[in-house]
Amino acid sequence: MPPSHHKSFSVVWLKNIADVDQAQWDVLAEPLDAPFLEWEWLHQMELSKSTAAETGWWPHHLTVWSRDQLIAAAPLYIKQHSAGEFVFDHVWADVADRLNISYYPKLVGMSPFTPLVGYRFLMATGENEEALTRYMVNEIEQFCRQHQISGCSFLFVDPQWRRLMINCGFISWLHQSFTWQNADYQSFDDYLAVFNSNQRHNIKRERRSIARNGITLKIFEGDQIPPAYFSQIYSFYERTNDKFGPWGCKYLKRSFFKGLADRYRHRLVFVAAFEEANPDSPLGLSLLVRKRDRLFGRYWGCSKEIKHLHFNACYYSPIEWAIASGINQFDPGMGGYHKIRRGFTAAGNFSLHRFFDQRLEQIMHAHIEEINRLEQEHIDELNAALPLARKA
Repeated sequence: MPPSHHKSFSVVWLKNIADVDQAQWDVLAEPLDAPFLEWEWLHQMELSKSTAAETGWWPHHLTVWSRDQLIAAAPLYIKQHSAGEFVFDHVWADVADRLNISYYPKLVGMSPFTPLVGYRFLMATGENEEALTRYMVNEIEQFCRQHQISGCSFLFVDPQWRRLMINCGFISWLHQSFTWQNADYQSFDDYLAVFNSNQRHNIKRERRSIARNGITLKIFEGDQIPPAYFSQIYSFYERTNDKFGPWGCKYLKRSFFKGLADRYRHRLVFVAAFEEANPDSPLGLSLLVRKRDRLFGRYWGCSKEIKHLHFNACYYSPIEWAIASGINQFDPGMGGYHKIRRGFTAAGNFSLHRFFDQRLEQIMHAHIEEINRLEQEHIDELNAALPLARKA
């Protein structure tokens, strides 16, 4: 799309992230705590055709330039459905249908298929964040109205950025997720000490059961990761999602995982499970992503079911590694209330919404406070069930 101009800025909407220089993009993305808005991660989504018009994720990235210098960007996608977002807005789509309002297409800002907190506009250091944010919001509104897009949503947003966007007229919707915080643990035993005696026993038993089954777990980081694992993790990812049939979340292509091997492996951590009889080829893999002191659980799968292997490969081994590696926060990903039993705390995350039909906007405004109150009660109830030792 040709650029539009405003004073010293020009705006260009890009249908391919490859049309912007990786180094310029990553200068803006590097300061963020989460790594999922970095150029290579988003580029592999597009290059593999995981995000494409054919899959209902049509990239339309907003970029802001000062002459030939990229000063701000927003990864955005025109969506024809709500799959792969993990913010379940079907209730609003149903309300729109009852009002005879076209809910799709909509514009969504997130790292696709990645329900982890951290989305925000990327912005160069030294820019007036509030003024440039309002400028970008106005450009997005003009784009949506011009292309008859029903609304704009930003998902799993950065908590600080959320406050700025509320001031720009967006409605804030609370959702439940999980997190693990490192309370200055020096060892895995320190982590176990926070649980009551019954749960400490259960976790130790689940850890021992892996060894009794002749399974060992090994950690591979960055350049240590064998090339074959990038294809194998897809096969395991595919098998995991196929178990859930129509409720699976198989959105990524094999070429996405293989593409991470060349220029993104520095962010990756693999937990590999091996049987004694076959110590060279893993029977299961867990893929995690690290950035500085943050760890993010992403994909998991195995070739055969072994009791407690999932808990060990996706929770216990990553936590043990995180403690040894100076990780302060571990986000294990969506779903699974069994995470509470493993010491993950229920936490709130937010999405931001704006509809351009005033009827739908008013309905959301009228009910969102009660919706958020009920979700906070749900979060509090989950945390009340944490199997923690009583403090003296």
